[in-house]
Amino acid sequence: MSLRAKLTLGTAAAASLLLLAGTATAAQPGAPGIGDPYYPNAGNGGYDVAHYDIRLNYQPATDNLSGTTTILARTTQDLSRFNLDFLLKVSSVRVNNKVASFSQSGGELVVDPRGTLRKGSDVTVVVTYSDVPSTYAVDGYTSWKRTPDGALAIDQPDIAPWWFPSNNHPTDKAKFDISVAVPTGVEVISNGTFGGTAQQINGWTRWRYRSLQPMATYLAFIAIGQFEIRQSTAPNGQPVLNAYSERLGADYGAAVASIERTPEVTEFLESQFGPYPFEAQGGVATPGIGFALENQTRSTYDAAFFRRGSNTYVVAHEVGHQWFGDSVSVQGWQDIWLNEGFASYAEWLWSEHVGEGTAQENSDYVYGLYPADSPFWQVLPGNPGAANQFHGAVYDRGALTVHALRGEIGDEAFFRLLQEWPAAKRNGNASTDEFIAFAEKLSGKQLDELFQTWLFTPGKPAVAPGAAGFAARAATVSEPKSFKKIHETRELLAGHQH
Repeated sequence: MSLRAKLTLGTAAAASLLLLAGTATAAQPGAPGIGDPYYPNAGNGGYDVAHYDIRLNYQPATDNLSGTTTILARTTQDLSRFNLDFLLKVSSVRVNNKVASFSQSGGELVVDPRGTLRKGSDVTVVVTYSDVPSTYAVDGYTSWKRTPDGALAIDQPDIAPWWFPSNNHPTDKAKFDISVAVPTGVEVISNGTFGGTAQQINGWTRWRYRSLQPMATYLAFIAIGQFEIRQSTAPNGQPVLNAYSERLGADYGAAVASIERTPEVTEFLESQFGPYPFEAQGGVATPGIGFALENQTRSTYDAAFFRRGSNTYVVAHEVGHQWFGDSVSVQGWQDIWLNEGFASYAEWLWSEHVGEGTAQENSDYVYGLYPADSPFWQVLPGNPGAANQFHGAVYDRGALTVHALRGEIGDEAFFRLLQEWPAAKRNGNASTDEFIAFAEKLSGKQLDELFQTWLFTPGKPAVAPGAAGFAARAATVSEPKSFKKIHETRELLAGHQH
């Protein structure tokens, strides 16, 4: 179920279940969690998912969501039963075309295939369900956002259990086909390549999307409602689909002026990070989410980001995540700075590109913004804790860490790292330890002290990153032209912490 709701199992308990599943000779139940340090019972053990086919019907008037999800997976052990993470009411489950027994409790869908699933075998699971997602809350909140004209299935680190059964952890990525039927006149936006619409005989229209690259479950999304959809072609030939809620009001113009520049931002970041890792581009602007999220191929932005005019910095941040966070995803949620620090640094690179402040100027300003006694310096980006996963320090001190690394290893090695790291880890997962080892090997430098200082030591580091002698210049450091917009973006990005 929800990652947060699964904190009841300790890490040791989850680890023992994983050990049992991996060493026993007889078939065993799959573990109810992967063993994430922050959310030990998130995801499930015993299988890897290759593909989700999500075929749904949604009625905005009643918030009823119904349909089937077909899961193609391969077992990693002899399985007597297995879990899926899901909140909604299930009416039937089939495993390899045979009716399976199942139970639901606390957001876990426990499936008994009525026989052993042998290790290394391909498994097809079909789950049929119907329910009202907005009626489900976990720890006092619901990730499913009902709107005046539809709904938004968008959140981090947890959204999948509100709309499709899954192995809900970033370490089990899969490809997706997503199709949703809605009353004709309502629009649906999702990830990947748009496959068009099909009229149904009941007066409804089915919208179809396909994601060709593996995707973490929390990055899959749907936005349903009244949207203006714009389609075009990026300079690299990829399809671009942007969508703008008809409820944007006065923010509409600024949202369009920002998001329509996504291919331009992407083209620039390709020069920094290497080839764009996915098959499509775009963005969605809508009220009602309170944050921006890097949904794979098609980021989603709350209208508030455009309240003071165009904002290409939030676009640079979310597009930066397509490399850092989406293509290369966290190994565990404690590694979140690898997502947010580099996406924030993408804003600083974009600022320099458009002539509104260099990366060094932004670094100097952020370093000087927080006094030494600020609580900001007590949050450790390298292990912020589940409660501080989206704290501003994960973003800003994370970006300072990146700039400190640049200063330590020099621009030649640094910009090689920005391209070689996402290439080496493409479509996979990575930990902080792996990143440090990679940076040390590429640069030929020992970097433990640098990362210990910036990621794991409370308090303000004595020397500003990349800028020996900052104190002597502090009186003359002025706010970069970009910084108010970037800082405004940061506050809203951090605002989706629950």
